[in-house]
Amino acid sequence: MAHWIKNYTGMIWLITGIVVGSIAGIVLGKSAEVIKPIGDIFLNLLFVAVIPLVFFAISSAIANLHGAQKLSRIMGIMTAVFVGTVIVAAIITIIAMWMFPVHQTIVSATDAASQVVGKKLSGDDITQLFTTSEFFQLLSRKNMLALIIFAILVGFGTLRAGEKGLVFAKALNSGNEVFKNVFVIIMKPAPIGLGAYFAYQVAVFGPSLFGTYAHTLGVGYGVSIFIYAIIYSVYAFIAGGVKGIKRYWENNIIPSATAIGTCSSIATIPANLDAAKKMGITDVIAGITIPLGGTLHKDGSSVSSILKMAVVFAMFGKGFDSPGVILIALGMTILVSIVEGGIPNGGYVGELLFISAYGFPPEALPPAIIIGTLIDPIATLLNATGDTVAAMMINRFAEGKLVDVADD
Repeated sequence: MAHWIKNYTGMIWLITGIVVGSIAGIVLGKSAEVIKPIGDIFLNLLFVAVIPLVFFAISSAIANLHGAQKLSRIMGIMTAVFVGTVIVAAIITIIAMWMFPVHQTIVSATDAASQVVGKKLSGDDITQLFTTSEFFQLLSRKNMLALIIFAILVGFGTLRAGEKGLVFAKALNSGNEVFKNVFVIIMKPAPIGLGAYFAYQVAVFGPSLFGTYAHTLGVGYGVSIFIYAIIYSVYAFIAGGVKGIKRYWENNIIPSATAIGTCSSIATIPANLDAAKKMGITDVIAGITIPLGGTLHKDGSSVSSILKMAVVFAMFGKGFDSPGVILIALGMTILVSIVEGGIPNGGYVGELLFISAYGFPPEALPPAIIIGTLIDPIATLLNATGDTVAAMMINRFAEGKLVDVADD
């Protein structure tokens, strides 16, 4: 009993903080905005510390590899799993939208959406997605993909340096351990920080879930819960049988709560890294796939992307059912899932991409943004927790089995 309490104390406190915060949001209403800075401080600490953690996690994992064939195999399997799960999420959403089609025309807009309308995706935007012109710009979470690419290069550079790079490799490993513990410290007040943020979210955004977009959101949330509960259990079974399902759900509560509370895949990376070890994923595979998945693997963005497309097609009186439309939708969904950053409401670029690809006018953007904003919490839940179950499958295909865990 004492062992159980020790293992679950952190989770119990975290859930308690979220429940209390949610109740406070309902009771206080708009007045809950007063405690929002507490949640913001917690999130800011996460966002600042996640930059070095991602860098050290990826670069040290690659630096510790022995032989290019192993890395090549892991990267190949990771690509197949990431793309495969994104496509599965998209297909399930398409089927759901066929079963529960959007009939009404959506014409409402928001001020934030109006400011984005007319914006073009330029070559500079694409360049800045993958690189930065100054080193210090890598330290921004908005340039996470560029940071990951640089971390991969540093890892390969350390490997190529051989014995001369051993000291630097030790420094990378040391940095990785240090920032893991930094996150342990930051997560101590997590119940208070996440509770304050939940209070604000419930007070401000809760009522907006009802109204014109209720039908679409109902489908989106229903599909997301189905993927989260059923499909991810299937993935965990593929990775490790019944034992894999048990490991996944025993260690997925804190990452899930962090994802919903922060609406950020990147902020969930530390919780995912800790959970991955308990799920039986090797340090090398976890160190590569979890940070990469935080930016490149987004099942929730896949669901959100299809929902936006279906609504925009209905808005303009077009059918979302022809083979050509569906193939383009799947291709755009994969692309959108890659380019969307792991930050709250980071889908504007993805929305611009699919609207441009289908030739829709700027008026198509406001409803897409509204849906993306309202579906963001549950989409982030899939984006973040899908990374660990994907890593379990990658571990299964690359290593043959999950690592033995003492508590099994």
